[in-house]
Amino acid sequence: MKNRLIAIAALLLVAFSWVSCIDPDQTEEVILQQDKEEIQKYLQENPIVGVKEYKEEVEGFYMFWQVSNDAGLTVVRGDTVTVNYTGKLLSNEVFDTSLEQVAKDNGIFSSSRKYQPLKFRPGFNFAISGFEFAISLMKQGEKATVIFPSRLGYGNQPQGPVPANSPLIFEIDLLEVKKGSLPNP
Repeated sequence: MKNRLIAIAALLLVAFSWVSCIDPDQTEEVILQQDKEEIQKYLQENPIVGVKEYKEEVEGFYMFWQVSNDAGLTVVRGDTVTVNYTGKLLSNEVFDTSLEQVAKDNGIFSSSRKYQPLKFRPGFNFAISGFEFAISLMKQGEKATVIFPSRLGYGNQPQGPVPANSPLIFEIDLLEVKKGSLPNP
């Protein structure tokens, strides 16, 4: 019995030592590589046609404009933007939207929610950095589809119906850019 306890303790010690040697940066790199492979597979199986494109392949960030507006207002930190959006997983399952009909069509409608365009100020702690980066590349009146890895989304934290380490797709319609000024320090 005593030998069995010593063996179990030794096994636990070895397991703990092995886990503590895992490099968290290596784990992030492995997850990023997996995300990029999943995104590439998605794009091969679901080609997105756009009038213009932006690719940051090292980061796994892809953006395809369906409507471009060269004369539209650009977005800078301090502005307030108003957008309609639809968020999806790579399975094309819609997990969130600002559009009531899209919510109804995809079985995620909630009568307690008010469906309306999202207003926020880029650069002020928005939860999804990939979404915010996409907005920074857009001009008022543009519509685009953006795809990015989990580390630019919710990362390793599950968020409602979004599992941990999920690459995300957003369809974004930038309705308005209201010019603002940066707050005083």
